[in-house]
Amino acid sequence: MPAEVRIRVDGVVVSVPAGCSVAAALCHAGRGATRQALDGAPRAACCGMGVCFECRVRIDGIERLGCLTRVAEGMEIGCDA
Repeated sequence: MPAEVRIRVDGVVVSVPAGCSVAAALCHAGRGATRQALDGAPRAACCGMGVCFECRVRIDGIERLGCLTRVAEGMEIGCDA
């Protein structure tokens, strides 16, 4: 297994540790917030186990929970934040 994989976050290619969750990869890439609340406040992963739904992102065009999804080479991730 490679030590890192390359993913694209909002159009920018970043290298992140292989095997980590999308939520962890976003933090590693300096992208803490994954979306914005209705009042514009930044929102990010909170519980780490798929309960709070704060880590919702678009992965390859499908909305998924970043804390429950492992990164894969070439993955396309879209954040609303």
